[in-house]
Amino acid sequence: MVSLRPAATAMFALAVVLCASCTGSGSKRSATPSTTTTTPAAASATAATAGATDADSIHKIKHVVVIMQENRSFDSYFGTYPGADGIPMQNGQPAVCAPDPATSQCVKPFHDANDLNHGGPHGQAAATADIDGARMDGFIRAERGGRKVCSDPNDPTCSSADQQPDVMGYHDAREIPNYWQYAQQFVLQDKMFEPNASWSLPEHLFMVSGWSAKCSRENDPLSCTSALQAPDLPPDFQPRARLAAGTVKRPDYAWTDLTYLLHKNNVSWGYYVADGTEPDCEDDSATTCTPKAQHPGTPGIWNPLPWFDTVHEDGELGNIQQLSRFYDAAKSGTLPAVSWITPNGKTSEHPPALVSEGQAYVTGLINAIMQGPDWDSTAIFLSWDDWGGFYDHVTPPHVDDNGYGLRVPGLVISPYAKQGYIDHQTLSFDAYLKFIEDDFLGGARIDPKTDGRPDSRPTVRENASQLGDLRQDFDFSQAPRRPLILDEHPAPGPASAGG
Repeated sequence: MVSLRPAATAMFALAVVLCASCTGSGSKRSATPSTTTTTPAAASATAATAGATDADSIHKIKHVVVIMQENRSFDSYFGTYPGADGIPMQNGQPAVCAPDPATSQCVKPFHDANDLNHGGPHGQAAATADIDGARMDGFIRAERGGRKVCSDPNDPTCSSADQQPDVMGYHDAREIPNYWQYAQQFVLQDKMFEPNASWSLPEHLFMVSGWSAKCSRENDPLSCTSALQAPDLPPDFQPRARLAAGTVKRPDYAWTDLTYLLHKNNVSWGYYVADGTEPDCEDDSATTCTPKAQHPGTPGIWNPLPWFDTVHEDGELGNIQQLSRFYDAAKSGTLPAVSWITPNGKTSEHPPALVSEGQAYVTGLINAIMQGPDWDSTAIFLSWDDWGGFYDHVTPPHVDDNGYGLRVPGLVISPYAKQGYIDHQTLSFDAYLKFIEDDFLGGARIDPKTDGRPDSRPTVRENASQLGDLRQDFDFSQAPRRPLILDEHPAPGPASAGG
């Protein structure tokens, strides 16, 4: 674990104060961050206290917003954040490295000031290669193996053959000052893992259903089996030969998802999709591909709900909407109880999308929520769907046969969020399901034994013994905190101690 770095913390605290003093409405509250972290024993005590006192207080949260970005590891964004379990350091320098087969050098993590990153392959095989038997040193080998030669090296969607690997690069407040401010002012989770070791589509399936599967019989949830790498692909992502032959198979996600329980209990929900493109590849070993069109009516790897049987059976396809509808709801105070928000290719932070574009988009979303009437009763969960091939030093824990995958950044932003708190609990997107179920469904789970719609999922992920409880990230006894409105295009923050 990285130790506290007082000098860097003081520099960043000063930057937060200076920036907060010049932001828009709602930003005049105290911006003095707390850098106190919690020991495992203290965290356990806190969790026990929260469980004893906050069983009803969770209902102060009437709106949960899950903002899911793309393809960044925890160490690539917060590896030098003070107090977090970040890049191992010795005398202020990285103490770990990954071998580069092209140069026979072992490359240490380095500060990467580039706004455009390339990352690496991020399918199941790449995850196995990156983890390398818990050595966590296969990142450059996997990137070298996944590289594709491009005819036009100036094409922004192309990674040229002579491009130096950047998977060992990390950013800090110089590139992502708003993300670091959210961590300083709210909650940073340094043990958030993608639900399984794979790419975008399985992660989004887990996000809404706690499972990624493939069903052998249409509309039969008992015919589904785990498919962690290759669930049914949306039509645009099926092999080109099948598209050319006109033999495209319609995906059928027959197992139960959270919207089934929400509908059954009259709990409102919305899935908001940004018009534009989605850049992920049908060949998950590739690092580049032609972007594909995305809008609410186009089911895709970031928009899987249109293929869930339950959404059709419940007549709720209309809940999958353009992102503009979310901004309208935030402004008017009509947010649904549960919102999921997915970006487009330009704003996703999925390489080669610019980091700055993603941060600006996320900041705009959070500002819209904070400036609306529903802020005082909202919890925002911000994460990145998979690691994108970027370095992370933490070996994923074994939970069940389906997960977890590599570590990704996680933030909790809410008027009831603890300030400057680092959550060291083991978490995954299953924790979002668990929190929503505890808040709106009386603790009911997507459980084939109890939910009234049996499927063949191997485990109820929300009940995994290793999974933490997001209620620990809140202090429901405090008065709702005022908004923190940030500039969508902020000035760079200070360098971290590891920079």
